[in-house]
Amino acid sequence: MRSRRLFRDGVVTFALLVILALFALKMNNRPEIVQNGKFYVVDGDTLSANGERLRLKGIDAPEYRQHCQRSGADWACGEEARKALATMIKTGAPECRGWERDRYGRLLVTCVTGDLDINAAMVRNGMAVSYGAYASEERSARQAKAGLWASDFERPSDYRREERMAGDNDPIAGLFGYLRQLVGWSSP
Repeated sequence: MRSRRLFRDGVVTFALLVILALFALKMNNRPEIVQNGKFYVVDGDTLSANGERLRLKGIDAPEYRQHCQRSGADWACGEEARKALATMIKTGAPECRGWERDRYGRLLVTCVTGDLDINAAMVRNGMAVSYGAYASEERSARQAKAGLWASDFERPSDYRREERMAGDNDPIAGLFGYLRQLVGWSSP
């Protein structure tokens, strides 16, 4: 009786493992989406192409309206990050690839033009911070005091959190902020 129960438990466990393995295999076989051609630069880590929003994977750039302090002076670091991305996108024939989506439905992509990994270059040039994937590039930028690292800046995620909290106190600003996120004019 006991051996029969052990056998049954073993079969059930094996079946569950097979199902999990098949599910994992299916998840890894998602088709990769490739975008190339003309891109519109929304901000330092967001593009638009063919009606689709693309979020550069593994990086976080300042929001378009975000300002930093450099040598005691106000610096439009968000605008500069957007310009840096626009310059890279204009060179060569950029191609962005990805298959995952973020919680806002944007395609998470890695973009290249020729041999240049645009995501890595944004971090290496100090125009974005790493979400972990580009930690060595961030260390290099920090040591070289490149871009953001030559200034006093608030991490983009902290800036967005504060903006959301400020929007909670001002219902009209909160509504417009929500609408901007909805149509993709600003990163969440």
